[in-house]
Amino acid sequence: MSFNYLLAATKPNVILKEFIRNASKKTGGSTQNINCKVKPKHRGWKVQDGHHVQAGHMLVTQRTTRFHPGLNVGFGRNGTLFAIVPGKVVVTCEKFDPNWEHSWVQRNYKGKEQQTVFKKYYNVIPEPQHQRFKLVDAL
Repeated sequence: MSFNYLLAATKPNVILKEFIRNASKKTGGSTQNINCKVKPKHRGWKVQDGHHVQAGHMLVTQRTTRFHPGLNVGFGRNGTLFAIVPGKVVVTCEKFDPNWEHSWVQRNYKGKEQQTVFKKYYNVIPEPQHQRFKLVDAL
């Protein structure tokens, strides 16, 4: 039922304007924090001192060089330290003797050439080999 019909029925001498409500939508505004659900990277040490690891096992993930590779430990492109041989993990604190040609060293230790710096090194001590050998040929 129209409003015009009701108003015309009650007041016949009044001129009526017809009001029409159209559908409308506000324009979308910009949001301040659009990327709020970022998955955490869980960087840090994955294996502690004294644990046994297999070859290729990830020891540390890092953004800057908090930890350095020691004996039988590799350094990945993204700073990941990984075991090269199976064995026992040993973490030591040693005086830092850098390779100044390495890009990570240049980026993280720029301006500290003359300073003495101590850093944590991850080492993997290989498992001892068996001592049972059979003589195959004598000279």
